[in-house]
Amino acid sequence: MRKLLLIALSLLVSGAVAMAQSKIDTKWHCPKATTEHKLDVGDVPDHIYWIGQGTCEATSSEGDLKEKNGTFTEFHDAWKAKFNFHGYYIATTDDGDKVSYMYEGSATSDATKPLANKWKIVSGTGKHKGIKGSGTCAGKASGDGFDWECTGKYSMGMAKGK
Repeated sequence: MRKLLLIALSLLVSGAVAMAQSKIDTKWHCPKATTEHKLDVGDVPDHIYWIGQGTCEATSSEGDLKEKNGTFTEFHDAWKAKFNFHGYYIATTDDGDKVSYMYEGSATSDATKPLANKWKIVSGTGKHKGIKGSGTCAGKASGDGFDWECTGKYSMGMAKGK
């Protein structure tokens, strides 16, 4: 009987956690970085470090978190035709609050190949304070930058100090 009670309680807790998750489904257009620096590493030919910063506009935001624009700061470690990247993305929601993402991925310099990254939410402001989440983005090069489709889940944790 005790085992049955523990199983039922586990199912209730799992259901409550699953219901507390909300959806992120945003499409972004990101023109090429407005600020960028490229440095030759010098250890082998064609090995560079690149850092850049720019902005993005949401072309649609179908999920529960309505995002409208944002800024990225990104670092690449590139050698020949491949690179690893990571960065931070600060999205502004339709109510003016901010949600901060950390992301990483790898890609080739071939503009015809798709791009992908994994992300997690690291913080938020205003009513999004205490937000946590994760997901993925799929991207492709466009004429003046990149287009991304990002999906994932988030939940609102208890903010520190409350």
